[in-house]
Amino acid sequence: MNQQPPGPPQQPPYAMQPGQPYAPYPPPPPPKKGMSAGAIVAIVLGSIFGGAVLLMVIVGALVGGADTSPDDKAAPKSAAPAPEKPPAAPAEPKAEPEPEPAKEEPVKEEPVKVAAMKTAFTPSILHDGGTYTSVSVTITNNSDKSISINPLYFAITDTGGGKHTHELAADKNQIDTVELAPGENITGTITGKGDFTPKYVTYTEGLFGDPVRGDVS
Repeated sequence: MNQQPPGPPQQPPYAMQPGQPYAPYPPPPPPKKGMSAGAIVAIVLGSIFGGAVLLMVIVGALVGGADTSPDDKAAPKSAAPAPEKPPAAPAEPKAEPEPEPAKEEPVKEEPVKVAAMKTAFTPSILHDGGTYTSVSVTITNNSDKSISINPLYFAITDTGGGKHTHELAADKNQIDTVELAPGENITGTITGKGDFTPKYVTYTEGLFGDPVRGDVS
């Protein structure tokens, strides 16, 4: 068998070369190959998009915070229930207006008014000496026509109910015989025979007219 002549002895990989310092560690591995251009572009675009989104979020937060007023931030309070109204008091009954007092109508005067009062008997020249009672009478004509006045149209009623006709010419102040016009009046005495207390005097025009009485005061 042919044997090749031995070559020069191989140096160990970490053997020091003449003139080199001693290297205790192996040399660093060769650098890796650089990233591709597509990966770099993708990373750049992703960074730009992410930054834009973040910027929009920050701006939105600032704008929203500026527009929010303290009243908006406060939680809405529930409205307090309105106080119940007390029951209305029953309406008081309206007082009925008091009726106006009736107007007093003027007293209608009688067509003929008789007023009588006690008076002393005054004998005339024709007095026969007997006892007589006289009453002073005033006749007023309130009608619209004339009335006749005559002593014989009168009579005296005493307190006992007795009726006394007039005694002609016994008293000198005897009432006259006249026609009494509307609004006129006349005064004179009416005399009855005897001593009595007169209660009222009655006048009857013409003896057949309506009697008018006047109390003796």
